[in-house]
Amino acid sequence: MDKLNENVREKKHIKLGEIDSGPILVALLLGFIAVAIFVILRRRSAGRRDFLLTGLSESGKSAIFMQLLYGKFPETFTSIKENVGDYQAGGHSSVRLVDIPGHYRVRDKCFDLYKHKAKGIVFVVDSVTVQKDIRDVADTLYTILTDSATQPCSVLVLCNKQDQTTAKSAQVVKSLLEKELHTVRDTRSRKLQSVGDDDVNKPVTLGKPGRDFEFGHISQNIQFVESSAKDKELNTLTDWMGRIM
Repeated sequence: MDKLNENVREKKHIKLGEIDSGPILVALLLGFIAVAIFVILRRRSAGRRDFLLTGLSESGKSAIFMQLLYGKFPETFTSIKENVGDYQAGGHSSVRLVDIPGHYRVRDKCFDLYKHKAKGIVFVVDSVTVQKDIRDVADTLYTILTDSATQPCSVLVLCNKQDQTTAKSAQVVKSLLEKELHTVRDTRSRKLQSVGDDDVNKPVTLGKPGRDFEFGHISQNIQFVESSAKDKELNTLTDWMGRIM
């Protein structure tokens, strides 16, 4: 009997010794990495509470700003500096809404002041003139999407002025932008190659190199919706903001 018990103990010892600890260590390491990434992203996003209204001049950014904060539609309102105000919806805590001027001489400098605090970016498009201005629209959007500071942000492309009969739908605007962004990406890439790479200010690669650009190829959460600031049809915007506030 003693000999039998000794054999059993020996077999148990052999089984414990044969356990492969490699997978356990890998699982622990992956778990640690996942927690570390979560903590880092949480800290980065903790200070982000701004929603930025961006886009070209005359797209309706300031009218949207006035409607959301004051319930008014200005007949003429051209911003030469940013407009800033607190916005609150439902039971959510208030956020800061920033209307970035659309004029090319000031928009980039103003955008740089607020981009690191941005939680969401609303890119407002004039759905009536978008086809005529598609190069400038796409170039401005490209600058925003390839900025490393905007990578944690959710992005909403707001196709405004849907109250007008000649307005393009959100789907048409999306298709126009995808085609033009492909061209802008190629042009920007050639410029970077000619001047050399700057590792510090190097922009994020947009989409998949060598393939036609599609919004589905980028990591950011980007959506297209329609609106009319004039008719106070901004539910698509406020619903989107409410989901990520």
